Amino acid sequence: MIVPVEPLKSILQLEQKRHYDNGAVIGGLDGFVSRWAAQVSQRRVGPRFLARLKKLELTRPNYASWDVEKRRKWVERLLAWLAVAEDEAQQSATVSSKAPPLSRPTKPVVWRAIPDAGLNAPIASVKGVASGVGGKLSRLGVRTVRDMLYFFPRRHIDYSNRRFIADLKEGEEQTVVATVWQASSEFLGGRRGTVAVVGDETGNMRVVWFNQPYLAERLRTNSRIAISGRITVYRGIKQFESPEWEFIGDADEDLLHTGRLVPVYPLTQGLFPKQMRRLAKTVVDGWADRVVDFMPDAIRERCHLAGLSWAIRQAHFPDSHETLGGARRRLAFDELFLFQMGVLGRKREWQESQPGSPLSVDRGLVDRLVASLPFSLTKAQAKALDEILTDIQKPKAMSRLLQGEVGSGKTVVAVVVLIVAVANGCQGAFMAPTEILAEQHFNSVCQFLKMLGGREEESEASMRRYHGVLDRPVVVARLVGALSARTKKALHQQVEDGEVGITIGTHAIIQKDVSFRKLGLVVVDEQHRFGVEQRSALRQKGFNPHVLAMTATPIPRTMALTLYGDLDLSVIDELPPGRQRVRTRWVYPEERPKAYDFVRRQVAEGRQAFIICPLIEESEAVQARAAVAEYERLSGEVFPQLRLGLLHGRMSAEDKESVMAQFRAGDLDILVSTAVVEVGIDVPNATVMLVEGADRFGLSQLHQFRGRVGRGQYASYCLLLAENPSEEGRERLRLIERVHNGFLLAEEDLKMRGPGEFFGTRQSGLADFRMAKLSDVALLELARTEAMSLWKDMRLIKSPEYQPLMAELARTWPGVAEWS
Repeated sequence: MIVPVEPLKSILQLEQKRHYDNGAVIGGLDGFVSRWAAQVSQRRVGPRFLARLKKLELTRPNYASWDVEKRRKWVERLLAWLAVAEDEAQQSATVSSKAPPLSRPTKPVVWRAIPDAGLNAPIASVKGVASGVGGKLSRLGVRTVRDMLYFFPRRHIDYSNRRFIADLKEGEEQTVVATVWQASSEFLGGRRGTVAVVGDETGNMRVVWFNQPYLAERLRTNSRIAISGRITVYRGIKQFESPEWEFIGDADEDLLHTGRLVPVYPLTQGLFPKQMRRLAKTVVDGWADRVVDFMPDAIRERCHLAGLSWAIRQAHFPDSHETLGGARRRLAFDELFLFQMGVLGRKREWQESQPGSPLSVDRGLVDRLVASLPFSLTKAQAKALDEILTDIQKPKAMSRLLQGEVGSGKTVVAVVVLIVAVANGCQGAFMAPTEILAEQHFNSVCQFLKMLGGREEESEASMRRYHGVLDRPVVVARLVGALSARTKKALHQQVEDGEVGITIGTHAIIQKDVSFRKLGLVVVDEQHRFGVEQRSALRQKGFNPHVLAMTATPIPRTMALTLYGDLDLSVIDELPPGRQRVRTRWVYPEERPKAYDFVRRQVAEGRQAFIICPLIEESEAVQARAAVAEYERLSGEVFPQLRLGLLHGRMSAEDKESVMAQFRAGDLDILVSTAVVEVGIDVPNATVMLVEGADRFGLSQLHQFRGRVGRGQYASYCLLLAENPSEEGRERLRLIERVHNGFLLAEEDLKMRGPGEFFGTRQSGLADFRMAKLSDVALLELARTEAMSLWKDMRLIKSPEYQPLMAELARTWPGVAEWS
């Protein structure tokens, strides 16, 4: 059995550094050492170890009452004993001195013997969890005991700053332990609340709880409580206002809601903070030690990672900021490492188990295609095109991400590669996340084919045929969900027969009833809207075709390699010559009339404008302008003389396309829309982008909106309206005003908002990271390096020691039998 020597040793060493102030661990050394001794006594350790442990009388230390000299001698004595005891306990545990505890077994078989029973039990089976509570937890994604263990707090409030009443300072979060002298229900601001007088050896003070009159009965005279909160001053007297509090016993046993780093969990209606903390404590105490530590010894030692059970405990109820940091690092590494193992394993499966179909590249054809364009490729475009053409000639299927700013020319690169695939007798598929964007790409590809000398035949609305580009017709089809069943059936047959060379559409392309005769290349646009599973589904449509993913969302390189670890990376980091810089300004609420006047002047000059709203319909819960209501207000009150259109995601595909066709043709002056125009809308005559509730969007999304204008020859503007932004919202608006480089903005967006909100919506390609921060470049690179190294050594992966890891990989990436 493992002896957790390292936690005690680390705390004692920290106490030495703090000059024996009894502050190395929340609640003081007495409680920590007592708990440690009790925990060790319950484990199967050697008799000599237990005998030495009893001689130290650790179960009843009195460290808090000793002077500094006595504390020093006791700590040194205990550290000296630990040095000896650690060697004697080596058969039970091998602990790295460079990190928090590596609670690992000495043999791989012990891993399989660690009990894992009960972790998959329904959370409602936990004592004290009523069926109604189980339903509420389910809304938070907590359905099993394992889910609760990994349902980590959003943050921790530091209530460990314990002081005497006489030493309390106004405005700070502090904790006192006091005796209740009296408590009564009184009127506070017109409603009943509770007023209590509490005291310690240094003085008395007032505590008030608004709207909680029932506390007066609970807070009985002479009861001892811990109180944590911010100190205010009322009529010259310090007081707590609605603080956290908790009864404590004479022994100062573990505090849960105060006097420590207190966890704050996500909640839903009907669940309350103290209730969630009690439940988490019950589950962590009862099940954390049953979790199998799947990480192999070699990786834990090399990366200095803590033991898994210890990390789970500390992530919920940390002893100190230091232990919380060690726990987060281990759990964050797990998330990043497992994700990298998954995506790299998929890439290996695609490339190793299924040989790709190399395409021959006629450089003469490529040169002719590029020369036929009415513009020259930028150096970045040419470099990206060369990388892609090199990849598709290899016997391994290409997996590449083409990343570039809005308007950097990714589509033209994709079209050239698609034509190369058709020249090889193969088919190409071009998948977009929305029907609007699919329609945009359909028109763009057809336009490029005309630029390349293609002569368009009389074609159907969803299919066009071009002669003169190759020595055979190039047939382009549009396949989206809004097509009639009859049209879809005909298109499906033509795709299956190989008549269609390039199929452009939405996720309708990956439906079961769509079959390709010879799919050689897949292009996925706005990659962040799709995930690994969608790319895999498209691959299944052909014999391991080459895949080119594209995104206009600027993603920092390390983040891109993490999220899309199965893809190699190409970057177009320059804009074509003549592309306008969009002038950006944060507009204050009182300046709204001036902003509307500016839009009128632009329309009077023949230009067009976008007005973006955060919501489709008004909501009582969210104060933000809704597209439907704003369209009606703007049409009737602000711009009655102008032609306005409305676009949002709930409209039918036909209505969306009708509105966009009118806007592109200049039949509408202003398009009122939701974020659906974030990608894919190309109207060169539009020169104004006015964003309502701009503080509600992330930097990257605002940059995407800004990229919808400035695409023609006219000066363009982005106006950002925000009614009452938070300080974080103000910082975003200040950044977007002065920074025009999308990659720099993306870095800042990650720091400010985190990966979960980076794209503005939850992405199926983004892992459910609860601890990992994609801004932590060093840990990202470490996890990726370890995963890449491991996949190169299949003998190691198949060894007994690595089977727990592969079992965990199979659990987190289900459906790949060979991993389990």
